[in-house]
Amino acid sequence: MNRAERRALLGDEMIEYIHRRVAEAPPPDAELIAALRPILTNPARRQRSEVGPEHSMPAAASGAVETE
Repeated sequence: MNRAERRALLGDEMIEYIHRRVAEAPPPDAELIAALRPILTNPARRQRSEVGPEHSMPAAASGAVETE
């Protein structure tokens, strides 16, 4: 979704509200930034074991076909 599509969907008032709320939030601390940096800078290189089973795709969604 590009910027114009988001604006059409949300409207100017909602976007302004979101910007105000973000501006009110405190800045993240160094520990949070360090924890998020590997995820946000290169998410595709994360190992499946780092993601955990709660984020794995069900077999049906992954395109895997069960055979009998």
